[in-house]
Order: sequence, then structure tokens, then C-alpha cells
Amino acid sequence: MNDQDEDLGAFDPNIPEEGPTAPPPGWLDDVHGYQGHKGGEGDNPLYPPPPAYNPQPELNRNTVVPDVRVPTVSEDVAREALLKFVESKWRYSSKPARNLTFKELRPVTVYRYRLETYTETRTSAWQFESYNGQPVDGPQFGMSPPPWDIPMSLPQRYTDSVQKVRVPHSSFVKPCHKCNGCGRTRCTHCFGRGQKRCTRCYRGRHNNKRCVTCHGRGRRRCISCHGQGYKTCTVCHGSQSLLHFIQLTVTWKNDISDFIPDRQPDFPDKKFEKVTGDPFFVDESILVYPIQGFPDQEICDVSTKLINEHLNRFSTTSRILQQRQTIELVPLTHAYYTYSGKDYSFFVYGVENKVFAAKYPTACSIL
Repeated sequence: MNDQDEDLGAFDPNIPEEGPTAPPPGWLDDVHGYQGHKGGEGDNPLYPPPPAYNPQPELNRNTVVPDVRVPTVSEDVAREALLKFVESKWRYSSKPARNLTFKELRPVTVYRYRLETYTETRTSAWQFESYNGQPVDGPQFGMSPPPWDIPMSLPQRYTDSVQKVRVPHSSFVKPCHKCNGCGRTRCTHCFGRGQKRCTRCYRGRHNNKRCVTCHGRGRRRCISCHGQGYKTCTVCHGSQSLLHFIQLTVTWKNDISDFIPDRQPDFPDKKFEKVTGDPFFVDESILVYPIQGFPDQEICDVSTKLINEHLNRFSTTSRILQQRQTIELVPLTHAYYTYSGKDYSFFVYGVENKVFAAKYPTACSIL
């Protein structure tokens, strides 16, 4: 330490340096049923549900689907849909849409299969808060219940939701790990001295004159700690102690898988994502079963595939609360027409009668 460092003043050795923000590994005790915690940040064990909590599928169960009629679109509806589409494109003229001649309106059978699996997942993590004399629900009041035995109120089905709850009897108080129970930590900007060397001058002189920045003292008050040499601990906020507890996080999630057979090469399948169909078949149960005997064999096959995938993926980590499988008939009509002696076509799709046109006869030009 040189003379100028001594001029800055001494620090109080009783004020500790900053410790870690999170409790170090081994700082917290094990709680029965929650031994997956190793301590430290990012420690958030997942608890698979006990076997009794998840339903088991019955062998050789299948689901039968009723027949369905493919809807058709009239010329008036197709023309109105095209006019609405043209209005949204400022470069297009509405004249061709009003005066075109339809050649054929060809309905296309498009089924959309959807499988929804509503799951509940439970994880936990150590949390802490400043201890200011609040009640402590510790192990002296009993053993903490296992993660899946803690009752929770279910949200509306098929809606994503997260709830956090404090695990009963998991709380205890310890001195703050960041300030060692002091309530304050040494300022890292001035190393606890409360003052910093003036960066404008040397020992109070600047250009052989008294420094106006530090008034000739050669040092300035530390702005970070206001000259005190310490700061209130940012973890315990000066309370010196922390109340630690295990927080259980319960996540409800609706996992959705969609499938539409690619039967129309001229129509981009992604367009179907923004429209609705007619859900003529809805099957809902704790577990649903593969579809059998439906006219479109690809729908039957994908039903079996997705049901097995969902069961294997979610039953090992989460509790399956409900499943729903739906078959929608998504309206799709290929409209062929002529205008000024040339052939064109467009698609009308979805219950909303949206239009997709790869080509359109004319475009307005701005002079």
C-alpha cells in the first residue's frame, strides 16, 4: 500500500466482502421427499408422478368416426370471397373478379387431425426471503408432504397455467450467506474506504494549481456508497437473516399436435394454420384411442402414431389429466375461371372463405 492509498482512509475489517448471490452447495439441509436438490442456481428438480397418478391405456381399444359430407362453395360465394381478397391488395383491380366466367368449382376433401394432451408437471426449487420475524413453518410441525400429495386447485381445462406454492414444513432461518449475517457488505468501488482517488489530479494538484474537482484533497467521496464504505446487503436487505423454503411450481400445459395430409400440391398447407374447419368429430377422455375405419387411412395412421407419441413423451415426466382428439373438415375449393380469353384459378379455403391466388389477371399501375 502506498502513501496515497493510506490517504484514502482505512476500511472496517468487520464488514465482510460480498458473498455469492445464491446459497452455495451444501448450505441448505435436505428435506425428506425433496432430496433432488443439490443447491446453487438453476437447481430445479422435476418430479415424475407416481404410477398410480397416470392412467394406463387399455389394449386393443379403438374409436369409430361417423361419415361426413364434403361441403361445396357456390359461384356467388367464391366471387364474393375473391372480391374481398382483391380489396386487400391495393395493386389489384376488382374488374376481373366482377367479370370473370367460372368454368368449374372443384371441392377438395381436406381433413385436419388434432390431438391435445393436457398435462400437469411439478418441479421445486429453494427460495428465500428476508427474515423479519414472520412465522416459520419448519419441520418441527411435521414432515413435508411429497410433491404430488400437495393439493392444488385445477385451472380451466386445456388452458396453460402456472401456480407456485410453498411446501409445508420446509422453512428454516439461517444467517444471510452473502453478508455473513452482518446486514451490509463492503463497497466494491472504494474497497470499503468510503473515498476514491481523484482521477483528475495528483495529490490535489492539477496543472500546478489546486484541483477544483477534489478541492485539493486528492480524493473524492465514493458515489456508490455515499462515503460510508459499505452498502446494505442486496440479498437480506439488512435483516441479517434469511427465511429459506422449498417452492413447488405446478405447470399445466395443453400440448397440441396437428396434421393435414398434403393432397393439393398447388396450395400451401401453411395457409390452413390461420383458418378454422368444421369439427365434425370430437372425442374426449382421460385417454383417447386410435381412430379406426375412417375413409382416409392416413388420418387413422397418424392418430395411432400421435397418441403413442404423446403417451410416451408425457407420461414419464407429467401427469396426463385429459386428452381430446378432433377431426375437422377444412373447406377447400379450387375455382377455375376465364378472363379475357385466358385461364386462371384460385382457392377458397377455411370456414372464413379466405382466398389464395397464385396469379391474378391484372394489376393497377400508379402513374
